Amino acid sequence: MNKFKQKIENILKQEPDFVDIETQEINYNKVKDSADRIDEKLISLLIQDKEIKQKFFTKIKDVYVFNIKDFKFFLDENKIDNSYTQYENRIGLATNKGLLKDNSEIVLNWPYKDCILEGGQSTEEGLDNYFEYSEKKGDYEEKQAKRKEIFFNEVLAQDEIDRLLDDKAFVNWKKYTKDGEQEVKEIKRNENGTIKENLIIKGNNLLALHSLKKQFAGKIKLIYIDPPYNTKNDGFKYNDNFSSSTWLTFMKNRLEVAKNLLTEDGSIYVQIDTKESHYLKILMDEIFGRNNFRSQIIWDTSIPYVAGNKWHSNNWIYSQSTIFYYAKQKENVFFNKLTFPVHQPSGDISNKPFKDVWTDIKNFSGFLGAKDLKLEFNTRKPEHLLKRIILASSNPNDIILDFCMGSGTTCAVAHKMKRQYIGIEQMEYIENIALLRLCEVIKGEQKGISKDVDWQGGGDFVYMELAKWNEEAKEKIENCKNLKELEKLFDELYEKYFLNYNVKIKEFKEKIIKEEKFKELSLEKQKKMFLNMLDLNQMYIQKSEMSDKKFGISEKDQKLTEEFYKNI
Repeated sequence: MNKFKQKIENILKQEPDFVDIETQEINYNKVKDSADRIDEKLISLLIQDKEIKQKFFTKIKDVYVFNIKDFKFFLDENKIDNSYTQYENRIGLATNKGLLKDNSEIVLNWPYKDCILEGGQSTEEGLDNYFEYSEKKGDYEEKQAKRKEIFFNEVLAQDEIDRLLDDKAFVNWKKYTKDGEQEVKEIKRNENGTIKENLIIKGNNLLALHSLKKQFAGKIKLIYIDPPYNTKNDGFKYNDNFSSSTWLTFMKNRLEVAKNLLTEDGSIYVQIDTKESHYLKILMDEIFGRNNFRSQIIWDTSIPYVAGNKWHSNNWIYSQSTIFYYAKQKENVFFNKLTFPVHQPSGDISNKPFKDVWTDIKNFSGFLGAKDLKLEFNTRKPEHLLKRIILASSNPNDIILDFCMGSGTTCAVAHKMKRQYIGIEQMEYIENIALLRLCEVIKGEQKGISKDVDWQGGGDFVYMELAKWNEEAKEKIENCKNLKELEKLFDELYEKYFLNYNVKIKEFKEKIIKEEKFKELSLEKQKKMFLNMLDLNQMYIQKSEMSDKKFGISEKDQKLTEEFYKNI
């Protein structure tokens, strides 16, 4: 049996998609996902071996039928390296992670579909795409920094979900004006009690969205997001590598609460690439209703040249980005039909409406010249793209939301176009890129759409952060460089932070962490063990508990948090 297991492992390792890039171990979840899809790559590998074919395939006449259940059961029972699972059992972390019950009324069915999936992001250097001046080339060249997402895939009981999504405390309040950083003394509201501040929130976007729902339910006119695409290129990293399933759950959790924030005449635009676009369309049909689908906008992102790897690929060269446009209620949706001038042969000029294929907006990431860079902020999304969407689906003073804020393009354009906005981002670059960018907007910078809208500067925005607790512990775990540092951190984890109530602290501290087999686990698996010990309901501090002195939240921050959640 050991020889057979080794044979399976060797064969699976022939396919790079089945191997974890960091640990170089078999990613069993991806293999099982491929089995469910009867993936040709997997079938071709397995059926070429006589012994494997005999065990997992049944011959019916001249056709071999793949026994998916038998194959997946074998993987679960005979993982080549199951030491991690054994340690999970000993520590008390083993949970039943089976599929949720089927519901015939649900359009899509995938693992963890009805659970809450919290996405935490680690500190990163720079954006997904950014530009850096090259002395050697005498020009700017495009760079790419990977974005890391860490997911906790757990089926939570309803009371646990309620606690996870309950109102959170906010800290580090700051107001930014043309005179620089100011103290936040009050939160402005209009005559109806609605908050009238431009808000930039640092923290997990799922929890931030739920913290907004009482104040902004039914008040957001337009939502635009450009979420991580679930591609290898953007470094979207899954803790358990559930691939499309995990990504869809990530999106489902956020889109459901986002829908409730929209006004009855509001709309949402979601930009996506080809890998997940078709799955996202079905998901949005389920959440917003097929009848509220308005358009699939194709943005032509082609550039004058083609990179070498694309040139040599045996496929059509991909040069577009999809933007799905949905209404909250199709019958009531606000839409300002935009037109552009067309010169006739006769010399006359007539106005024509824009179609759903946009070829006139430059893809900034493709332009490496210094002259082009001076006209735009250093990011892959041009301001003119957001200008068109904002003009079509909002009026001045309407509220616009981007909960995948990135470098702040949506908020920058909304600010220049005199819309109120809310931006949410967890990555550290929110402070050294997005905030700096918005401060430049206030000062009157002349990039992007500034000249189009005669932007002269002005306005302000309020910055605040979700108050971290176990999120802080998670970041400390991620920053550990070796087991010695993890071991040193463990005392602080169980003394200061909230661990899962099942964790057998004494067993882990006195025995497991000292065992050679545990030391032989990869650093990634060791970190995963530590991360799984954390109570996921305590990642951020509850508003109801913020007065507890152990959290160290200042009276000023507590007062502003209370004011933010003030009953309307």
